[in-house]
Amino acid sequence: MQGTDFQEDPANLGIDPGRLQALLNRAKQEVEEGLLPSCQIAIARNGKLVAFETFGNATNDSLYCIFSSTKGITSAAAWLLIQDGSLDVTRKVTEVIPEFADNGKQDVTIEQLFTHTSGFPHAPFRPTDWNDTQRRLERYSKWRLNWEPGSRFEYHPTSSMWVIAEIIERLAGQSFSSFVRERISMPLNLPDLWVGCPEGQHHRITEIMHVGDALTSEDYAKLGVPEPPVTEVTEDALTAFNTADIRLVGVPGGGGIMSAAEIALFYQGLFGNTHTSEKLWSQETLNTVLQVRTGSLVDQLTDIPVNRALGVSISGDENRNFRGFGHLNSPLAFGHAGAGGQIGWMDPQTGISLGYCTNGHDRNRIRQGRRGVSLSNRAAQCAS
Repeated sequence: MQGTDFQEDPANLGIDPGRLQALLNRAKQEVEEGLLPSCQIAIARNGKLVAFETFGNATNDSLYCIFSSTKGITSAAAWLLIQDGSLDVTRKVTEVIPEFADNGKQDVTIEQLFTHTSGFPHAPFRPTDWNDTQRRLERYSKWRLNWEPGSRFEYHPTSSMWVIAEIIERLAGQSFSSFVRERISMPLNLPDLWVGCPEGQHHRITEIMHVGDALTSEDYAKLGVPEPPVTEVTEDALTAFNTADIRLVGVPGGGGIMSAAEIALFYQGLFGNTHTSEKLWSQETLNTVLQVRTGSLVDQLTDIPVNRALGVSISGDENRNFRGFGHLNSPLAFGHAGAGGQIGWMDPQTGISLGYCTNGHDRNRIRQGRRGVSLSNRAAQCAS
């Protein structure tokens, strides 16, 4: 990727070389142990890559599906429309998409789509239906509410982001994928950041595979942690992203294709920390979209406040590890994790951003979660 041209000596960016090496060693640990087929990690500061390394059966030219870490990019695309006055998140979805209103959904607000409080977490949508306007509108119309919008938080793996992408298309007058490409990827000089990856790049994408053994109900009981519920994020659903037709679609809630370097530099770009110092998002916009909007609403599994802003999680209090961050991240850190252990965050307090990708999806969710916290902790303390 072109962004590697801007990689600098860590010391010039105030990064402790020893701590950086500890981060890289932790990243390659499970590859060397034979658990993960490959992983890729990038850390950036002041708009520059501090490190970009790939371990295992891949190279720095390899691309990865980053799954729900894509939500940070889709949200940032919508933030541009908020900034130019096109998008008001207090409006009802039906004011932009009238076809959405059926089955009691007429009062769902656009803000609720971003905060996973819109009430249709399990609404079905076949990715390839996106290519057929009539079929996707029929999907929206048929969806039903599971609970009253705004009354609770329940993670919407893909459903609400399909609607956000539809809103972006209608307000911007162009396809969602092209909007991301023209308004984010190219201005930030991130040519390998794709949400809708063209077939000519598919040979570079690592194949998704599942590794390790899943924990049993008895294992969860012994650990004293609740067993995660079954959702649409199944092994078959994830490996479907090995197929060309799904990669081409650009699933807005989980189909981004890129390298770890693109993730890290995208988060730098939000603050105008780029090689050109171009600032696409104003500080006023960031102050608005990064406000926690979910109040005291909690995650059903952990009973911990979710701290959701417009499309991303905010690190917040001492429970930040349950939100995809490390204990050593500041309360201001924000970003979005992805299925299989993908990581993407920015910590405004230190100016550090982190991207991590792997094509080895660990069935042991506790081990996977601990890996993410461990990597984030090591990255968070890299500032000297």
